[in-house]
Amino acid sequence: MTQRTERIDELLRQEIGAALERDVTDPRIGFVTVTDVETTPDLSRARVWVSVIGTPEERKETLTALRRAMPYIRHGLGSKIRLRRIPELEVRVDDSVERGTRVLQIINELEAGRTPDWIDSAGESLPTPVPRLPHEGDGVVDVPPPNPGQEGRRAGARAPRPGERREGHGKGAQLGRQAGRRRAR
Repeated sequence: MTQRTERIDELLRQEIGAALERDVTDPRIGFVTVTDVETTPDLSRARVWVSVIGTPEERKETLTALRRAMPYIRHGLGSKIRLRRIPELEVRVDDSVERGTRVLQIINELEAGRTPDWIDSAGESLPTPVPRLPHEGDGVVDVPPPNPGQEGRRAGARAPRPGERREGHGKGAQLGRQAGRRRAR
């Protein structure tokens, strides 16, 4: 994404949010927040990500009303934003805040030792973790000490034999060898 499209995305997000607050008077549009806008590189289409607060039925009504209001908002953007072509606006639901809250609730319940029982499996979109019971051997994990002399060596690298000269591999080593040859001349 270029800086220009990022600026346009941010400008569209601000202007669409402001238009929803002041220009759209549909009572079905409740608590809506425009969280993000993603435009295509040719600026012909834009996905408008919205977060909607309410019951599932209120959210559905709000989305229907938003989709019907987008042509009106697009027309209003033409007078506020100087673009050759205002993109077609497509509304999408951003449920990341809701999912994040749900994950935090599950983590809190698991840390408290309770099984999350409020989860409805019909609308399940994330795997539900199960609490792990303590097992014998849990606790301190014994880590074997490193072999002496192995600290700075790569895994699988062979140590040079006495009297053997090892040269590195790769571009850095090659440049070093070339510099050494130049000095020797």
